[in-house]
Order: sequence, then structure tokens, then C-alpha cells
Amino acid sequence: MSQTKFAGISFFEKNLTWWVILCMVAGVLIGKFLPAIPAFLGRFEYAQVSIPIAVLIWLMIYPMMMKVDFASIRRVTTEPKGLYVTWVVNWLIKPFTMFAIAYFFFFVVFRPLIPTDLARDYLAGAILLGAAPCTAMVFVWSHLTRGNPAYTVVQVATNDLIILVAFTPIVALLLGIGGVTIPWDTLLLSVVLFVVIPLAGGILTRNMVIRRKGEAYFLGTFLPKFNHVTVVGLLLTLVLIFSFQGDIIVSNPLHIVLIAIPLILQTVLIFFVAYLAGKQLCLRHNIAAPGAMIGASNFFELAVAVAITLFGAASPVVLATIVGVLVEVPVMLALVAFANRTVHWFPTEAAAARVASRQVAPTRELGRSSGG
Repeated sequence: MSQTKFAGISFFEKNLTWWVILCMVAGVLIGKFLPAIPAFLGRFEYAQVSIPIAVLIWLMIYPMMMKVDFASIRRVTTEPKGLYVTWVVNWLIKPFTMFAIAYFFFFVVFRPLIPTDLARDYLAGAILLGAAPCTAMVFVWSHLTRGNPAYTVVQVATNDLIILVAFTPIVALLLGIGGVTIPWDTLLLSVVLFVVIPLAGGILTRNMVIRRKGEAYFLGTFLPKFNHVTVVGLLLTLVLIFSFQGDIIVSNPLHIVLIAIPLILQTVLIFFVAYLAGKQLCLRHNIAAPGAMIGASNFFELAVAVAITLFGAASPVVLATIVGVLVEVPVMLALVAFANRTVHWFPTEAAAARVASRQVAPTRELGRSSGG
């Protein structure tokens, strides 16, 4: 099954890592030698969200949103275990493992290299990243792992709702300070831009095309036209992100590496916690893989915005959150490749349904035996 399912991955996607490296280098060179370009694009910003990057992210996730059958969203509640894994990993595990790993490296392993005050700032940046699960880019990782679009939407949407109430107290607890403020306009704008608008637009497009030309045309002809749009949007986004941070990367090579190490370890750890939990619970691969990606990746727009709001744009805390942006894509691509090679770890859709029915049966028997 796995070979058939992923046989359609194009040469372009198979070699995505090399395209990513080229785009990262191109972005750094643009930022260093053509600073007028990122300076001009940087003017287009609202509530700490870059409008050019938002447009490109929207371009990335719109094709996946067109795959969402609205009726299938309602059926997600019949298979809730994937949601439970996402919620537990993102809110009861991830923020605290991030704190522990970052603290160990910044205050113990790297103590001879990083002064205490600077280590405290880098730890704060790591905490902000760890408390913000991904909203936008996870749709790209779900697309590359052939995830279930409807289930991914619900996983992301529920996390966004939890962010509204859990982000601030978790950050306040781990930073050890009171009065932590959250830029609500940044958070709400990001949810609207990266979830609400593309989902509504995708469903509208899907319904219009199917109504006019039928579902066979939509699935066989219309959708394939957008096969490369997601990946192209990702690559252009990388060029922009790295052009904005070109000077920082060139000026702080050692500290960027030191910050990157615990962030990478945290990303890999959380991925495997969620991925193996999905395997243990016999989830389908197209639910388990995107769920693991949500936990492993970060809502970096929110983390960077909060860092700037709390500590100022020139703070080392902001640098730590930016390093999270820099390392995320290469690491996530490696995890995508791993997930695609381990599809056979997970049951087929039919097998997963049989497991679910066996788990429901004992409950029914218990109800009958107790007179329920």
C-alpha cells in the first residue's frame, strides 16, 4: 500500500531538500547584498504578521483546503483518538520538554560558551516556541505526507482554540514572571489568515467546480493543476524569511548553532512521542503523521511577535525564536521523509476500522450486562 500511495511524489518533491537549501542560501545572499528588497517588503506588515509571507503561506495551504469535503469534517468526531494525541502532546508535554531540554543545554552543556544572562534570554525564546504549536506550515507537512485534509483542519483549529486560553498561563509559568501579555491581534489575525479564509475559500472552490463540472473532473483534472503550488509557495516563503534574517545569520553563526541544537532535539523528540503514540493507538497514517507534525513544528509568527512585544525587537529572545524559524523547515522535511518511509507501521483504513469496532464492542457488552 505504501509504495502505491506515495508513487505519485514528483521528482520536484523527492529532491525538495536541495531546493530548500538553495532557497535558504538565496535568501541569505539577498538579505546581505540586496537589503533594499527585504526592507521594502518588510514595510507591508500588520500586527507583527508579514503580509507577503502571509500571502505565500495562503498560496501553500489553499490547494490542500480544496481537498476538504466539509461533510468529512463532521465525521472527525467519530475517530477522536488523533485529536487526543494532538492535545496531550502539544499542551501537557511539549512546553515542558522544551523548557527542560533548553535549560539543560543553555545552562549546563553550553555554560562555558554562553553567559548566564544570555542563556536566560535564549531560554525565554525557546519557551515561547514550545508553547505555540503550528498553525499554517503544518498544512504543508500534511500535504507532503498525504495526510487527511479534513482531520488536519480540525487538529489545527482545535489547537488554535486552546492557544487562546492556554498559551499565556503556560508561558507565564515557565518564564517565572507575571503579567505576560499576548498580542491578541497577531494571534487572531493569524488564525483568520491561515485557517478560516483558506478553508472557506477552498470549500467554496470545491463546491463550485463540482457543481459545474462534476466530482470526477474536480478530482482528476482540476486538483492536479495545483500539484506544485504548495511546494513553490514553500520555497518562495523560505527565500523571504531568510532574506529578512540575512544579517542576523551572518553576524551570529556560533550562537545560532548553539540555539539550534536543543530546538532540533526538541522537534525530533516531540515528533516521535506523537508519532509512536499514534502507532500504539492504531491510528491511520494520514491522521498520525500530520498530528505528529503539528506538535513538532511551531507557530513561529506568534512566538516572534510575543518576543518582540515582551522584550523588544533587538532582544536575544527574538534571536532564539528566529532560529526556530531557520531550523524548522530542514528538520521537518527530514521527519516528513521518515514518515513517508514508515507508512507500513500503521494499519490500512479497513484495519483501523476493525480495531475501532473491537474497542467499542466491550463497552456495549458492559452496558448490557449492567442493565444499561
